This record gives sequence, C-alpha cells and structure tokens, in this order.
Amino acid sequence: MKIVMLDRATLGEFDSKIFEKFGEFVSYPVTKSNEIIERSKDAEIIITNKVVLNAETLEKLPKLKLICITATGTNNIDLVAAKRLNIAVKNVAGYSTFAVAQHTLALALNFLGEMPYYTHYVARGEWAKSEIFCHLERELHDLYAKSWGIIGYGAIGKRVCALAQAFGADVSYHSTSGHIRKENVPHKSLDAMLAECDIISIHAPFNEQTNNLITLDSIKKLKKGAILLNLGRGGIVNESDVAAALKGGQDFYFGADVLKHEPMESNNPLLEIMADSKLSRRILITPHIAWAYKDTKNVLLKKVAGNIESFLNA
Repeated sequence: MKIVMLDRATLGEFDSKIFEKFGEFVSYPVTKSNEIIERSKDAEIIITNKVVLNAETLEKLPKLKLICITATGTNNIDLVAAKRLNIAVKNVAGYSTFAVAQHTLALALNFLGEMPYYTHYVARGEWAKSEIFCHLERELHDLYAKSWGIIGYGAIGKRVCALAQAFGADVSYHSTSGHIRKENVPHKSLDAMLAECDIISIHAPFNEQTNNLITLDSIKKLKKGAILLNLGRGGIVNESDVAAALKGGQDFYFGADVLKHEPMESNNPLLEIMADSKLSRRILITPHIAWAYKDTKNVLLKKVAGNIESFLNA
C-alpha cells in the first residue's frame, strides 16, 4: 500500500508514524498541479488538504483507491469523477469546534482589552518610564452584559454561544438559511443584529445565501464601536467594503481568520488598513489558523488515520 501526502506543509509538524503503519508513506510539502500525476502515479491512497484533483487528473491515476481530505470541505475534489472511477473520498468533520470557538473569543477579547496596543506599550519600554503604576490611554470594555450576535448557529456557533454566555454576554443568533429553529437563544434578523449587537461573529458556510452577505450597506448599519468577526468562510464579508468603511472613519472593529483568497493577496485592501498607524488598532487578521491548535490538529490526524483504517478493513 503506497500512501502519498501532497501538501504536508498545510498541517505543520507531525509524526509520520500515524500513516506509516498502513504502508509506504511519502509526503511533499506542497504540490503544484503539474506535479500531481508524477508524484501520485503509484499511489493507492492520496492524502491532501487543498490540492485540486479534477476528473482529468483522477483518470490518469489508475491505482488510486482512496482520497483522504485533511479538512471538512470537499470542493477541491471532483466527486462525480471519483465515484465514476470507484475512488472513495473521505473528509473529516467536527474536529475543530472547540478550537475555532476559542479563537473567536481570543479575537474579541483582544479588541475589548486593546491587547496589541498595551503589550506594545510595555515592549517599547514606556511603562518603565511611567510616573504611575498603570497606563490608561485606551478605553477597555467588559464582555459582561454585551450583546453578542452569532451568524450561523451550528456546532461552532453554539460553542461560541456557551463561551460568550460564560462571560455574561447576552447572545442571539441569525439563520442565513431562513430556517428558524427553536433554540436556547433568540433569533434576530440580520438588520436587527447589525444595529443592536456589540459583537457579531460569523460561523456560517459559504453558499448562495452567504456569498457577499456583509457589504458596505450592512457595515453602515453596525452599532457604533461594534466588533465584526469572520470565522466562517472568506467571501461572506466583502473585504474591500470593510477597508472602505474603516478608511471612511466608521467606528467599528474587524477580525478574521478567513479571506476570500488564501493565501492573502498582496493587493488586498485590508493590508493598507493594517499598515495605517491610526487604523491598525481596528483590525486583526490571522492566517486561517483557528482550526490548527495542537490538540485539535491531533484529533484531525487521528480522524484521517481512522478513515484509512476503516477503508482498509471494509
């Protein structure tokens, strides 16, 4: 059994033994489209995160029996072609709920506590020069009694709800599908959520209903000083509109772990905001790492190995 991992770099460091026990294991940090066939021609199992395996490519891999995706999304695989060619495709789901929820809280708390400013103040040696014991240049805000709106009330949204409630926040949710269920928190329309909530976090999938859900018109409706967080998918929030609103002087904060194009494009207008000394405090962007906390990544790897094992034992 030969197993080929095409984009190992997307998982960082891990012990290869978890896959070597199934057979010959070969991995590549990254694989370009013109390298897939040569690297995978003898593979019976391919492990990949984001490498695109289209019909033309799959047809040239006659030994391939199983594709294991080290993520939840399967849009990089031609599932119709895989089925026609009798190639099984297995993804992993539900592994990152706790990590993404934690990351969401981390972004919100950094904004509320002005952490980037205050840690830089200390690092510059300014506190050491102070005549008093503290420094109160930036206003700090409690999470307690704040209104937190959640767009997308699946497993991650519900976990964020629990964490926010533990801090004493008042939580509501908005359904992007239009199916309003009886939940433990009230449902709000999007317009009401934008106007009323101090913090709004997005945990919805990307689809026809959520594509460009948050645009300039939406952003203009935000409550003064609101925090908008996108932990769902890039493309749900219009990044150019966020940049335009911040440049225009609107009072809000934006945090994200996902962007429409990943890796981030060099001409993304949000980079200009991050480089602006006056506006940079209003934006926090992390490079799609909310899923990648160590314990969570270990769960992911075990689930991938479990998918291989269950396929081989079927």
